[in-house]
Parts: sequence; structure tokens; C-alpha cells
Amino acid sequence: MQVAHVELSLSGAFVPQARTPAESEFLSNVERWAATVATSVEPCLIIDVATTILALSPSCSELLGLGKPADAVGQPLLGDGALRLIDFTAGGGELDEPEVEKIPPLLAIRSERLARGLMRVQLDDGNEHLTVDAIATPLIAANQVVASLSFFAPVR
Repeated sequence: MQVAHVELSLSGAFVPQARTPAESEFLSNVERWAATVATSVEPCLIIDVATTILALSPSCSELLGLGKPADAVGQPLLGDGALRLIDFTAGGGELDEPEVEKIPPLLAIRSERLARGLMRVQLDDGNEHLTVDAIATPLIAANQVVASLSFFAPVR
């Protein structure tokens, strides 16, 4: 009995609509995902291994209170960056470092596997918080994880 064997490659994709030789370039896997995320209707974002925001959808920016997507790109996701994560206690204390490492966008990078979990985010005004269900997958280039792609859904 013969079984079909299929291999997929995620190497750079040639841009066929390019008009000039300078535009005829190869896009990386992350660049293709970033372009897709930037125009997505779903709340999603991409961070690199240094946790810098590479792309986010307008709905993600609105959901997480990150301002304009263009302003958030290039900023760190955590720390002095875009999100202030809090714990699930009644007082909503700041999340400890070991727990921060377990949020799905970071866990997908560190574990090199799909990650899912809840995140509680303190919104800008400081009086409101938001709980989101997050699912993240690592993005791989040259056989190593270079970023993660995360999708968010509010938990009401």
C-alpha cells in the first residue's frame, strides 16, 4: 500500500504583481502574516521573540485599548509597552514575572507549540479591566521560532 507524501515549504513568496524589478522581492513568512493581520477583522497580533509588536489588527488595537495600530507597531508588548497584565484576584494586582511568561503569545514562542489561556488586561483608565481568551501559535522561519501569532476573544 502506498501513502501519499506531502511537504509544505514556507519560504519567501514571490510577489507576482510587482511592476518593477525593485518591487520583485521575496517576502518572509512573518511579513506575509503581518500584512494579513494588519487588515484582519479578527482581533489578532504578531510579536517577535523580543516581544515587540510587529503587526496588529484594528479590532485588536481597539479591544486591548492600544490606540492606533500604527502607533503600537514597534512597541514592546509588555513592561513599559502596550499591555499591563493583572492577576485574577479581586484587587487585580500586577502579574508576577513567572506568570507573565505563561501568557499565550509568549508561551507559544518559548514552547514552540500552540498555546491557549486567559489573560486579564488593565485598560488605560485604570478603573476597568478586560479578560480575553487568547490562542497563539508560533511562526517559524529557517527551522526556528521567530514570532507568534495570537487571536483574542473577550470573555464577558
